[in-house]
Amino acid sequence: MAEAVLRVARRQLSQRGGSGAPILLRQMFEPVSCTFTYLLGDRESREAVLIDPVLETAPRDAQLIKELGLRLLYAVNTHCHADHITGSGLLRSLLPGCQSVISRLSGAQADLHIEDGDSIRFGRFALETRASPGHTPGCVTFVLNDHSMAFTGDALLIRGCGRTDFQQGCAKTLYHSVHEKIFTLPGDCLIYPAHDYHGFTVSTVEEERTLNPRLTLSCEEFVKIMGNLNLPKPQQIGEQLGTWTSGSERGGAGVLDSWV
Repeated sequence: MAEAVLRVARRQLSQRGGSGAPILLRQMFEPVSCTFTYLLGDRESREAVLIDPVLETAPRDAQLIKELGLRLLYAVNTHCHADHITGSGLLRSLLPGCQSVISRLSGAQADLHIEDGDSIRFGRFALETRASPGHTPGCVTFVLNDHSMAFTGDALLIRGCGRTDFQQGCAKTLYHSVHEKIFTLPGDCLIYPAHDYHGFTVSTVEEERTLNPRLTLSCEEFVKIMGNLNLPKPQQIGEQLGTWTSGSERGGAGVLDSWV
């Protein structure tokens, strides 16, 4: 019983992320693509990771990292975004020693490629990689090692989810990814998405498991809804995906030739 109480206490401490918490968490916003970038750091070792940096705000992120006295080990991407250009390449130049990270299945080049089950360690903490394809084949969710928070990219948004109508998306795959890889986390696990368009910043597994209007449906209903969204293409899709070659031209899946 005492051990259980201690585990709960440590989780609550990690969730707060305030000045007295062992993990430092900063959530930053890029307004054009409505993208969240997350900085996580170990207050003792000063090692840090940055999740989903955006090119235009990479200098801001680098300045904050320097001000906080952190050493950025990794600039990691939950997937190859279609609505903005990643800032991980620029951060490698601004903060020597930083390595870019993305899923091997993304088709993008990076310093490090990750797969389902891999861990990204920084100080006393680690992010567990959970493959969560569907929005794209290379989508991953990063879960803090105490399961107190998850960074879901575009797989799971607050009261929504990523679209599945391009970038080799698949609604059925996304449905199973969210239900099997994210909704199986503890109910009080905090959900930090890559985007929000309605002014929200954080949710929980339990909230999304019970209140998400799309993902509380059956798989069949979800697939039908996702197939009839008729959304316009992202504004920056030409810039970000300009180096993609279609499968019909190469006889296989598209491959991103540029670095992240």
